[in-house]
Order: sequence, then structure tokens, then C-alpha cells
Amino acid sequence: MAGIDTLAHWHQLVAARDASGLDALLADDVVFHSPVVHTTQAGRARTLPYLAAAFHVFFNDSFRYVREIRGERDAMLEFSVTIDDIEVNGVDIIRWNEDGRIVDFKVMLRPLKAIHLIHEQMGAMLQQGEPRA
Repeated sequence: MAGIDTLAHWHQLVAARDASGLDALLADDVVFHSPVVHTTQAGRARTLPYLAAAFHVFFNDSFRYVREIRGERDAMLEFSVTIDDIEVNGVDIIRWNEDGRIVDFKVMLRPLKAIHLIHEQMGAMLQQGEPRA
């Protein structure tokens, strides 16, 4: 993935709502920080189900990134989405390695009502064993 613009690839996956490209974008040792699970999820096998579920829970027609702050190998993407009539505001904080693979992915959400909603919906998706990337 050297030479690939990690954020451009991420934005393409989000726009297409296509979780199938996640596996190639994540480093083997990626760490995922969930807004609703207190422990980090380490490794591609643990991170992939969380991000794949997020594609189904978050990426509806109202989802949009409203601000992007980008560094050389990291970025903060602020987003807005309406889920079940609740306005959700959050950030994806992404760091990638020299090969362009994501090594750290953190999601932060507000308000508290949104956190409860996402906890419920993500929990249901993960318990079903769905979706697969």
C-alpha cells in the first residue's frame, strides 16, 4: 500500500459503504478504541468486526464528515449523522504506518444519548456475528 493515500482510500470505502476493503487497509497490529467498550481491541481480527459493524450502523444517507484535520500519518475526521432521530456527533482519529495501513483507530461520540444508542446497535450487530467485511 506504499504510496496510497490512506484517507482517500478510507473516504472511498465510506462513500461506497463498502466494508470489504477494510482488511487491506488495516495493519496486522491495528488497535481499535471503541467509544462504548472500555478495553482496546488489538489486531486486525478483533478490529475488523467493529469497523464492519460501524459501516452498517453509522453510514446512512445522513452521514457526513464535516471537518478534517490531517497530519503526515494521522488525521481527525469529525462527523455528523442522524440515527433513529438522534443527532450524533463524533470524531474518527486515525493513524497509519509508512505503508499506508491503519495502525490506530479511535472513535469518540457525543451526546450521551448517542453513546447509549450506538452501544445498543453495535452490540446487537456484533452479537449476531454480523456483518463481515
